[in-house]
Amino acid sequence: MARDLLGCILWRRIGRTLLAARLVEAEAYLGANDPASHARRGLRSPRNESMYLEGGHAYVYFTYGMYYCLNVVTQERDIAEAVLLRAAQPLEGIQIMQKLRPKARKESDLASGPGKLCIAMDIDRDLDGESLDGKRLFITRGTEAVAGDEIAVSPRIGVDGAPEAAHWPLRFFLAGNRYVSRRSVK
Repeated sequence: MARDLLGCILWRRIGRTLLAARLVEAEAYLGANDPASHARRGLRSPRNESMYLEGGHAYVYFTYGMYYCLNVVTQERDIAEAVLLRAAQPLEGIQIMQKLRPKARKESDLASGPGKLCIAMDIDRDLDGESLDGKRLFITRGTEAVAGDEIAVSPRIGVDGAPEAAHWPLRFFLAGNRYVSRRSVK
């Protein structure tokens, strides 16, 4: 699913305004058997309850005391697997995104990380559990097909708390894309 989301368009409706961004980077989290997942060992809490919804819902969580992160729930109800949306290329509503993320000096930096993406698209915990075919948040197929050779794979970023899973190749991104969060990983 993480691969399939690359090239798709994430839409955010704020009143009458639509923001859109093409997904260029995503990471898979494999639920109970993934030590880096919020649902590791079947953990279920108010924070991750939306991970247990059926696929096609948003799981939004707060991290590091300052950032929201958006995930796409991917499995059937009660199987907590999700894909973290790590980076996107702004397409529509770019001026609004720039107002929401005034620290971004370049357009390529507006949504080049999971926290930045959420700030630029005004996504917070209020959208946790939201259907991704809803009125405020939805995902559509992109207009440009993504070929398999355009997709690069690497270990996930920031899973140091789960060293046994830190090397798993579950980060997918468009190779050479300037909107990706990190172009290289040690």
